[in-house]
Amino acid sequence: MKNILITGGAGFIGSNIALKLLDKGLRVTVLDNLSPQIHGENPEISSPLYKSIFDKVNFIKGTVTSKEDWASAIKGQDAIIHLAAETGTGQSMYEIQKYIDVNIGGTGLMLDILANNDHHIKKVIVASSRAIYGEGRYECPDHGIVYPTERRDQEMAEGDFSCKCPVCNKTVSLLPTTEDSKIHPTSVYGITKQNQEQMVLTVCKSLKIAAVAYRYQNVYGPGQSLSNPYTGILSIFSTRIKNGNPINIFEDGQETRDFVFIEDVVQATLLGLENEKADGQVYNVGTGCATDVITVANTLSKFYNLEIPVQISGNYRLGDIRHNFADIGKIKSELGFEPQWDFDKGIKAFTDWVNEQEIPEDKYELSIEEMKNKGLYK
Repeated sequence: MKNILITGGAGFIGSNIALKLLDKGLRVTVLDNLSPQIHGENPEISSPLYKSIFDKVNFIKGTVTSKEDWASAIKGQDAIIHLAAETGTGQSMYEIQKYIDVNIGGTGLMLDILANNDHHIKKVIVASSRAIYGEGRYECPDHGIVYPTERRDQEMAEGDFSCKCPVCNKTVSLLPTTEDSKIHPTSVYGITKQNQEQMVLTVCKSLKIAAVAYRYQNVYGPGQSLSNPYTGILSIFSTRIKNGNPINIFEDGQETRDFVFIEDVVQATLLGLENEKADGQVYNVGTGCATDVITVANTLSKFYNLEIPVQISGNYRLGDIRHNFADIGKIKSELGFEPQWDFDKGIKAFTDWVNEQEIPEDKYELSIEEMKNKGLYK
């Protein structure tokens, strides 16, 4: 496979994959709409992501919601890495049509072309998400492995943010989430990623096109958009700290995520592109380690050498999960994936990069106001 199409290829993950493929001597086409939410109003000036691939790839400014753009982009390609999507669990709960149109509708258009048009596509890789697991996998002292449903508004309002057994309502203990864990997303974003994954694996199998789905955890690293106030906690916190604004930590600050460095994500993705063992499979991509939000805020402040007030407010967003970290045993054993970046090493590389950037206006409070107005922020 010499010709690779990356949708969303000017984004954070996509641009890094594109550069690695170019290093391998492959020809890369990028389909991207250069969303202002990610790239700013003038991407040619304000977006380091777009500038990193400018004049290096065959760039098509277009959208996955256009069948014509899809048809143009797919022509002559051997494989598709489908990353284009609206992201952000909170925003997805009120910009519902937009998320469905782009994430599900855009994927549907791609598959419709593969099913009905002439093409040379041999493999499709689709970006799924840890969001499809919802609250993830836990253990109840009485009922063993359980999958908690979304947390109750009333309990969180009273300061109880823990996950409960769906059978007896006892507090449960966190376990790493395996690929065969229950799929039960708690946000529209998670639902759309589940649909993307299922559509690609189902349709491609019927068309005898190899397909791989990656359930990425919380991806971070140099180049991540600092202007998007809806997703990416490390970038959101960094922009606030650099603007001299306080950090409002939701819930009790003990909520955790699996932060995986961009270079490890690129490595995992290319393993699936190159290895036939991955065909028809789904893989978690993470580190297998959980890091709490208080640690994130304090570590960023330390590396920026800035004393910013950190408030643990007890606020919460409906649709947010409490914890989730990946079991990465499958991708290790089947594809030989080994994360090379732990959180301390990765956060140092990220903050060194941020320190060299022109910091955009902090629009986080505007995103919170939107959620308050929709009754999703408490």
